[in-house]
Amino acid sequence: MNDAAFLPAIHRVIDQVGTIILGKRSQVKLAIACLLARGHLLIEDVPGVGKTTLAHAIAKSLGLDFHRIQFTSDLLPNDILGVSVFDMNAKTFAFHPGPIFAQLILADEINRATPKTQSALLEAMEEQQVTIEGATRRLPEPFFVIATQNPSHQIGTFDLPESQLDRFLMRIRLGYPDAEAERALLSGAERRTMIDDLPACMDVAGLVSLQARVRSVFVAPALIDYVQALLAHTRRAADLTSGLSPRAGLALLNGARAWALIDGRNHVEPEDVQAILPSVAGHRLHAQALGGAMPGLELAERLLAEVAVP
Repeated sequence: MNDAAFLPAIHRVIDQVGTIILGKRSQVKLAIACLLARGHLLIEDVPGVGKTTLAHAIAKSLGLDFHRIQFTSDLLPNDILGVSVFDMNAKTFAFHPGPIFAQLILADEINRATPKTQSALLEAMEEQQVTIEGATRRLPEPFFVIATQNPSHQIGTFDLPESQLDRFLMRIRLGYPDAEAERALLSGAERRTMIDDLPACMDVAGLVSLQARVRSVFVAPALIDYVQALLAHTRRAADLTSGLSPRAGLALLNGARAWALIDGRNHVEPEDVQAILPSVAGHRLHAQALGGAMPGLELAERLLAEVAVP
């Protein structure tokens, strides 16, 4: 697939999702970049700002098989992965796959489930496979998890452990719409009805091809120097609990490659790294002090300000 073929398609996806999630083009572009980089996306925000709607719109625009899993305090791992049931006629156990077997999974309000259930997603997100009752089963291609979570101060939530957070390539926040976008939302058609009518802007084969193409986007040695400088700076910072890991560095590079590809370039520039670093590093950086600790997003923005481009 050449540039002339994929660029209009991926831009149509972003534009179409933007007709549903008004005034949030940057967040929509980040979500698509996360998908192209073969990562997983965490959306953290208050209820009612469009987190679930964004996932639905992306699935429809890309023609992906879509399952929504509503996380609750009584949800069990087998409710996600599936279970074997004895077939009386065949005199054997038959596996009934759970909702994890889809191309795009919406893990809605993931932090309302217990840590045991949250961890059921770990192998799936990392290995694109699940092991159930001793058998390993591959998940569909592509496989993309969009998880939503409410702020941790709300009643009935369980904080995601750092090992789970690290499985998400990006974390974004949608925030409230501006006045113009909110007025269009209030006076326009109901968003769920609009989603039902969305056409697929590209097929699954095209999406998988783009994901493979991301890996070939060129990263110059000087750009790798910049990424290493960013990582090293977090490891030296006395006010952080820990620095960014090599996995975070790889996530940063892969996300920057996808961002550059969306912009029609076959090489990464420092601006690509800067555009996606807050969403990649924000949930991985934590301040030492608990009282009045600087949020991760602000820590990431400070990092960009303190590390010069080589």
